[in-house]
Amino acid sequence: MAASNKNVQIGPPRFAVAVHILVWLAKCNCVVSSSAIAGQVKSHATFMRRVLATLAQNGFVEAREGRDGGYSLKVSPEKITLADVFAAVTCDGSGECEGHSECGAEGEKLDARLLEIMAEAERRTVAYLQQHTIADFIERD
Repeated sequence: MAASNKNVQIGPPRFAVAVHILVWLAKCNCVVSSSAIAGQVKSHATFMRRVLATLAQNGFVEAREGRDGGYSLKVSPEKITLADVFAAVTCDGSGECEGHSECGAEGEKLDARLLEIMAEAERRTVAYLQQHTIADFIERD
């Protein structure tokens, strides 16, 4: 029986939200308030602002403060690969990514093997995501 991909979640929820944010900012090509982005992306405002902060820290978006402030895309969508976005939202900047910490207890070979498999799955996922950019999601007229 084929699995339905209706509820497929690749990576952390931040990944999907980050992709949605970047696509929407690329399509808009203007400065957009966080509340407008939250409405468009259909994400809780606090969660979405955390994702935006990560995207800003990684140089994908520019944050402007003040009455006319908001967020805008800082990098051409053709230059932002999905692998870049994945790395930005799953790594903490130290080079240590989620899911790559050591097992809690010594001797848990199953957990160690599972971590090894998941790390390889992530490496392959990132290699595949490297082939796609935010621009791929922008509808061309």
